[in-house]
Formats: sequence, C-alpha cells, structure tokens
Amino acid sequence: MSIPVDIWLRGTDFATTANIDGLTRAPNAWTDDDVRFVLEGMLRAMDQQKRPGEDDRIVSLRGLSWIVNPYEEGGVVIAIEITLGAAIAGPLDIEKTALESMITRVLAAPAAGPSSAAIH
Repeated sequence: MSIPVDIWLRGTDFATTANIDGLTRAPNAWTDDDVRFVLEGMLRAMDQQKRPGEDDRIVSLRGLSWIVNPYEEGGVVIAIEITLGAAIAGPLDIEKTALESMITRVLAAPAAGPSSAAIH
C-alpha cells in the first residue's frame, strides 16, 4: 500500500508529493506500529525533500504539531508541522477518533534509540 504525502518546506512557495510505501494493512485495520510507520515516513519524506540524495537519518517523534482532519471527498488526512515545514498524508479510510487515539499513544510512547541527528 502506498500513502500519498504532500510536503511544503518552509522558505519555499510550492508543495511536492511523495509516497510512503511498505504498509501491508489498510488504514481501517492499522495498529499503533502502522501509525508510527506513517508518521516517521512523513518526517522522512520531508527530510528527503530538504536533503535530496543524502542518507536517511534517525526519526524522532517529538516536537511536532499534528491534527487529523476530515477530507472533503471522504476519509481523513494526517497533517503535521515542524520547523522544517508541513506534511499532509492521505486521504485515509479510517475513523477519525480511532486514528487520533493511535497517534496520541504513539507520540506518548518512550523514544527508542539515540536522539542525536534526529529529524523531528
């Protein structure tokens, strides 16, 4: 499954679209691990736009603002904002409050691994 992500980097006047690939479940069957994968994928896509051709860095899910919004044609989108810019993933076929609960749990979980050179 591929999730489209629209990315706007601060200091630019245009957006680009990337994809998060590698999910095996449909959004309405996601687990917290799937939500973590999507959030990390959104941050990684932003970093790849900022640093094209460079190696991926460690992603840390802290210090970001997020919201889940209904999409006018159905489903919901996840929007995040960090100092680097903003990203919107979706639309996703999942119940809004269920996704919000999963994101809240994922962001509250202790960080795993080192936090140096992290994208957040």
